[in-house]
Amino acid sequence: MSVVIEKSRGIFAALAVVLGLAFPGAASAQGLIDFLWGGGAEWGGSRQTVTFSPQYKPGQIIVSFGDRRLYFVRRPGQAISYPIAVPREQSRWQGAGTIADKRVNPPWTPTPDMIKENPRLPSWVPGGHPMNPLGVRALYIGGTTYRIHGTDAPWTIGQAVSKGCIRMFNEDVLDLYPRVPIGSKVIVTWQRFDTNVASSDYFGGSAEASAPRPKVGMTTKFGRKVGGQASRAAETAQAE
Repeated sequence: MSVVIEKSRGIFAALAVVLGLAFPGAASAQGLIDFLWGGGAEWGGSRQTVTFSPQYKPGQIIVSFGDRRLYFVRRPGQAISYPIAVPREQSRWQGAGTIADKRVNPPWTPTPDMIKENPRLPSWVPGGHPMNPLGVRALYIGGTTYRIHGTDAPWTIGQAVSKGCIRMFNEDVLDLYPRVPIGSKVIVTWQRFDTNVASSDYFGGSAEASAPRPKVGMTTKFGRKVGGQASRAAETAQAE
């Protein structure tokens, strides 16, 4: 196992060197890797049907940053559980609201704070683009700048990498999207929940979850070529 870990570190160090030519201001190789890609060795798991607290009503969305799961309450005492990426420590928040808008293939515009943190971000990415960090669907939480959305970086699901948004596998946000009408209640909390798996919708695990983390020169199944000019767009993977 240690040989595999060391080999992986070598690959990412090489990637940092390549990208460092394009971004000479990077503080360190590992810092550059973390900034561009985010995520870690763990995966977010798969979609499941679980038992859930009966105090929540059908149609409600409960986002547990503590569990790193989004729960859609299907019926009293039962919910669909989806793996999510959660905010970084400096982007923690919680609260309640409603879904104010829904978008298919939403375009992405970075916020002023995102641009301040990383001036190299593109000013706009069109909807449907393989490097759009919102993925294929987005549900907008009213009164906030946060969204429940897909991703162009599926390897980050299960990790604390976002700027506050709730990031899902594209296949999972496609499943959730038609279930949630505008006006649906959303509760975002760090509370942990006791659940038991009733069934798994993906017995073999998510196809997106099995996607490899990027290596220099490869083109991922999601259309991203690693290294060269594409490395700039890769910075959006940790932007949302």
